[in-house]
Amino acid sequence: MAAKLIDGKEIARVKQGFIGDEVQKLKANGITPGLAVILVGDNQASKTYVSNKQKTCNKLGMYSLLIELPKEVSEEELIRKIKELNENPDIHGILVQLPLPVHINEKVIIETISPKKDVDGFHPINIGRMMTGQDAFVPCTPFGIMEMLDYIGADIAGKHVVVVGRSNIVGKPSGQLFLNEDATVTYCHSKTADLKEHTRRADILVAAVGKAGLITEDHVKKGAIIIDVGMNRNHEGKLCGDVDFDGVKEKAGYITPVPGGVGPMTITMLMYNTLKAARSAQSKH
Repeated sequence: MAAKLIDGKEIARVKQGFIGDEVQKLKANGITPGLAVILVGDNQASKTYVSNKQKTCNKLGMYSLLIELPKEVSEEELIRKIKELNENPDIHGILVQLPLPVHINEKVIIETISPKKDVDGFHPINIGRMMTGQDAFVPCTPFGIMEMLDYIGADIAGKHVVVVGRSNIVGKPSGQLFLNEDATVTYCHSKTADLKEHTRRADILVAAVGKAGLITEDHVKKGAIIIDVGMNRNHEGKLCGDVDFDGVKEKAGYITPVPGGVGPMTITMLMYNTLKAARSAQSKH
């Protein structure tokens, strides 16, 4: 029995329908959710991401503002720009597209964004709130993963979740969200001694390292749910994930494809976070 596909495009479409309706309700009350994206330099991948974010914004009836800065921009200038947006009542969400040029300290930039407008969920205040189970802006990819599992009706409490990868953007927050849902969580990374020994025990396996085909059929327990966050190109230049899809799908219970799995959900949850920020701004008026 081949695994059932978790169709990120379809789940994103359903979720975006709901977000679009909620945006219309807010607009009827005179508030248009506004997202500002700052793009520094001319990294092609970043440009593509940003253009997709803008398209989705417009499709859902939100206001989107793109600020493009040259890669030579100083850290001070970028900080000044963010502080202006922090004060701008028309902007509810602020996103600085990463990676930034080497002369700019990412940590300083993320901490300059107001936690109330941090729709990427990277500010230490939001991370801390998420860790302690409080209301917070949750990083968009881990948030998207939880939404997908909710959509297929996956039971998380008491399950063993193995997260391969420990980035601040995906790995660490994903594990924390599973922990918040009463799962038992194991983190694996480049220094893990025997990867297979851990991954074979996983009821839910999240692969987020950026290494094509790292997870093979041998790594997977029969019937497990496989979430592939990797975005790589194989030797033919085709997009692929961290999971050897063709091999693993014969053994898994559910699996996400690449592309068309987690990717569409990341942008969708960014829109959800922007809606949430606009709502909380409205309730303060």
